[in-house]
Amino acid sequence: MIDVIGRWRAARAGIVRVGLVLGLAAVAVGFGWLDAHAAGSPLATVRTTLGKSNQIVTGPGDHNTKLAALKDLLRGFLDTDALGKKSMGKHLDGKSPEQVRVFLDLFRELFIRTYVQRLLLFDAPDFEYGEEKISGDSATVATWIVTPRDKFAADYRLEKKKEGWLATDILIEDVSLASNFRSQFDKALAKESFDELIKRLQKKLDKKSDGSVD
Repeated sequence: MIDVIGRWRAARAGIVRVGLVLGLAAVAVGFGWLDAHAAGSPLATVRTTLGKSNQIVTGPGDHNTKLAALKDLLRGFLDTDALGKKSMGKHLDGKSPEQVRVFLDLFRELFIRTYVQRLLLFDAPDFEYGEEKISGDSATVATWIVTPRDKFAADYRLEKKKEGWLATDILIEDVSLASNFRSQFDKALAKESFDELIKRLQKKLDKKSDGSVD
C-alpha cells in the first residue's frame, strides 16, 4: 500500500517512531466503538475509544489473537472506504463500480493489517484531549499521544453516519493520512496503470507485506 513512515519521520525533529504512532492513532479509534457511539459526541467517541485502546494490547492473549481482535474492532469504526476514496482521488474517475470496490477492499485490508501490526509494536501511551469542532455532520477532535519520550498531536476527522461518528482521516502533527496516501498513489500511477497497481497490491496482501507500495 503506502510507505508513509519516512515522510512523517521528517515532520518533527526527534520523532523516530512516527509510523508506529500513526498506527496507534489509526487503530486506537477502533476500540470501544459500541460504547463510544452510545456516548454521542465526537469527543466522547474518541475519548472512550482511546481510553479502551490499550486494553487489548496490554491484556491477555498472544499476538495473533490480539491482531484478529484489533482488526475486527477497527473495521467497525474507521471508514476506510472514505479514506480510500480520498487517497485515490481523481484516479477513481471513470473506473467501473467493480474496479472501485476491488480497490477499496484491498485498501481496507492492507491499511488495517499494516497499522494494527504497528500498534502491537508500540508501548501503550497516555492521551490528552483538546477541543471538539463540529460543523453539521463533520467534526474534528484534537488529541495528543503522550509517551515517555515525546508528545504527538493526533487530530481525528469524523463524519456522522447511520452507524454513528466514523473516522475518515487522521492528522499526525498536521500531516493528513489521506493526503499522504494520495501523494504516494499519484507517484505510483505515474509509472503504472490502475490495473497494474491493483495486481501489485493484491500480491502484497497475499504475501502478508508491511503495506508499502514501493
